[in-house]
Amino acid sequence: MLTVLSTAPLANCRRVFLRNFELQANIGVHDHEKAGAQRIVVNIDLFVPLADTTPRHDKIDEVLDYDFIHATIRERIAIGHINLQETLCDDLARVLLAHPLVRAVRVSTEKPDVYPDCDAVGVEVFHLKS
Repeated sequence: MLTVLSTAPLANCRRVFLRNFELQANIGVHDHEKAGAQRIVVNIDLFVPLADTTPRHDKIDEVLDYDFIHATIRERIAIGHINLQETLCDDLARVLLAHPLVRAVRVSTEKPDVYPDCDAVGVEVFHLKS
């Protein structure tokens, strides 16, 4: 994934990430998935310009606070049932990319308990501001 930083629009960026955030979500199209929450895992990468996020005084207001990422995920899950992982990824990407410091975003979601013979099934999106 770091090779993405060598592309021109992201060459002067840092990557801020949230890894393997596990939570319960009401997600799925099948009847048994609509009956209650299931475990999902979310991963986020935000690409922010170094010029705007390099701290000079070691203060949180000089960078993109990753509490924003965590809260965005929790707020979307709290809205209610989501049929598709694609919808969840797109919703999260849209909100995260709207932040003025974010130049690009990668969002992935996984359902680790769908099949007993694999680690997870999931979806990933990448969006770059124009």
